[in-house]
Amino acid sequence: MNNHFTITINDDNGVKQFNLHQIVKKSIWYILAFIAFIALFAVATILYLNYAADKMEEKRLNIQKAYESIKLKNSNLNTSMKETQIALFLKKKELNEVSDSLSEIETLIGLNPESDTTLQERVTQTKLNSQHMAALLQFIPSGSPVEYKGVTSKFGYRIHPILNTKEFHRGLDLRASMKTPVYASADGIVEYAGYHKKSGFGRLVILEHNYGFKSYYGHLNKVVVKYGKFVKKGTLIAYTGNSGVSSGPHLHYELRFLHKTVNPFYFVKWNVKNYKDIFEKEKKIPWQSLITATTHIKIPNPTQTLPSSQLVLSSKEK
Repeated sequence: MNNHFTITINDDNGVKQFNLHQIVKKSIWYILAFIAFIALFAVATILYLNYAADKMEEKRLNIQKAYESIKLKNSNLNTSMKETQIALFLKKKELNEVSDSLSEIETLIGLNPESDTTLQERVTQTKLNSQHMAALLQFIPSGSPVEYKGVTSKFGYRIHPILNTKEFHRGLDLRASMKTPVYASADGIVEYAGYHKKSGFGRLVILEHNYGFKSYYGHLNKVVVKYGKFVKKGTLIAYTGNSGVSSGPHLHYELRFLHKTVNPFYFVKWNVKNYKDIFEKEKKIPWQSLITATTHIKIPNPTQTLPSSQLVLSSKEK
């Protein structure tokens, strides 16, 4: 068995031959195979590492994008939080202003809420009281039926300017020039509209209101409403004059409750600002039972002020 092989090398010095054993041959093949394996492994490793590096770069880029996105969202969130803080500050300031204004309204209408009452409860209570005030001022005569320019003759005993006798003046003579517009001082039905000889009021309008009240408008020049007509507060009903037993143009304004006369002056002055004063000054009317009976009445569109109430009556006027 031939266990050797010959390697022949030709060069400029001639031919050289080397006889090698088969074991050496196998060793060389093993070494070459190992080197080839190492090379292939190295190539595979390099390819894998390149692939892994690409993947890591891709992940890094994704993380970078996610970071930038989170950074942008965080910036937007900070901006939104600042805007929210500013809005909350403004709302808090606005609520404080509303609370202060509400306190003024509560004082005006006589409310004294407890310290633990919420703003919503205060608003609800104020709304209910305001609605009730509006209802009473709509249904019960209030405000001046003519542009207020003073009183020429008060309610009570006086010397009649024409008859020159002492008498009880049942109404209030309001100063007014000829043909001054006269407005209804509350919602009501026209009970009388025309010339009234017996009373001496001349042309007269009588309005029947809710809860037992009536209002009289005397010495008129012209009546513009008819018997049986429903009128709302602020409706033009007549023009002032000098008809009947009268010494000059003016408006005789008279109020009655259950057929008994009451001083109209307190009602002429009656408005939101001095809402409670009349309850103390006019004792002939059972205000408490009236208020209790009308607590839940609401008016959709109340008449805020009479057209004639351009001049605000001061509390000092008598």
